[in-house]
Amino acid sequence: MTTYSPHPSVLKNLSRRRFLAAGAATAPALVLGTSRPALAATVQTAGVAPAALAGFDNVMKTYIVERGISCAQLAITKNGKLVLARAYRYSDNPSVPTLTPTSLFRIASLSKHITAVAIMKLAQDGKLSLGTSVATLLGLPTTADARLANTTVWRLLQHTGGWDRDISGDYLYMDHTISRSLDASLPITRDHIIRYACARPLDFAPGSRYAYSNYGYMLLGMIIEKASGMSYESYVKSKLLAPVGISRMRLGRTLKAQAAPGEVVYESAETSKTVTDASGTMVPAPYGGFSMENRGPNGGWLASAVDLVRFARILDAPGTVLNATSIGRMVAKPEIGVTESGSWYGAGLWVRQVTGHLNTWHSGGLPGTYTYTARLQNGFTYAALFNRNQESGSLDFDVLSPRMNTQIGKVTTWPTTDLFPRYL
Repeated sequence: MTTYSPHPSVLKNLSRRRFLAAGAATAPALVLGTSRPALAATVQTAGVAPAALAGFDNVMKTYIVERGISCAQLAITKNGKLVLARAYRYSDNPSVPTLTPTSLFRIASLSKHITAVAIMKLAQDGKLSLGTSVATLLGLPTTADARLANTTVWRLLQHTGGWDRDISGDYLYMDHTISRSLDASLPITRDHIIRYACARPLDFAPGSRYAYSNYGYMLLGMIIEKASGMSYESYVKSKLLAPVGISRMRLGRTLKAQAAPGEVVYESAETSKTVTDASGTMVPAPYGGFSMENRGPNGGWLASAVDLVRFARILDAPGTVLNATSIGRMVAKPEIGVTESGSWYGAGLWVRQVTGHLNTWHSGGLPGTYTYTARLQNGFTYAALFNRNQESGSLDFDVLSPRMNTQIGKVTTWPTTDLFPRYL
């Protein structure tokens, strides 16, 4: 294990930001079994980062010091070979466990492209038609809004199904509201969420515009179960993960006591009323502030960064899980066209055309989690995972992508050793 000591200017800016954040807070930050990393801490690393890729390693070290993140991972593949697998620990608190390149993180919305691949696999195998009405597939009532009959599997995949969380709210974060409305005991289930949603009108006509919908991907998970005759998790593990040699990934659980072996500890200053019962107890937001069990298809998977870049093989090697036609459908432009920047949301991934290649990417976030993955031109794929999300008073997390992109052009010789046999 090696260590990295941050530059004094980074520490100065970090200290000032924490002071400003503390001054603006309305309540003291909650300690989640770990303390915020001390300024005297060094960045400890584990895993392999070849000298030729030191720039990426330094981007991650600087990033976690700037943002006070105690646990992180980075994995990079070049032309299908794993060339960097790294874990980072920035804390002098012994309660923050040691980290390896195969430790598990909640990957939040990176779960969506896993669900999308599962849907495409079922369609490829003739068990599902992407143009079928979701209401028909799942037996959903359309009495509250007849337009629900026009919400197809395609539209769920591309977030054009008719729900806008900025209007009606995100049903995956409304446990207490749904519990009161249905007179249902906490914790609520997916069936409760569907009953609540189906009693309300859609926010727009299906297919008319884009609006990111966690609820839509929850429905996709139920469609996978209906079409496959298996649980969502079992289908993904057997039909998607096993063929590419991934064995660690699994669905996460809500409470800290339910953590999987090797799973990191999540840190957040946010607190919430527990969704596990009606006690009204205030809990750390990552542990009881939302239901991981209800999030499976839209944000519930646990994975390492190594697992995520390996999963990209499904899109890079036709015939492994999906054929070329199915892969093409995943990155197809939606009926609403492209954004002003020329990008579009395909099936569980953002897509942009560059010369000779379709780049794909996605980010994810939950209290205590920030994740990012991208497949770029020239055979470069990476995944970066963190045990803290952007919160009030913290720096912008979106700077990671441009910093990583800058480093790509600086590499003169790429390593040829494949690290996958060591870490799968």
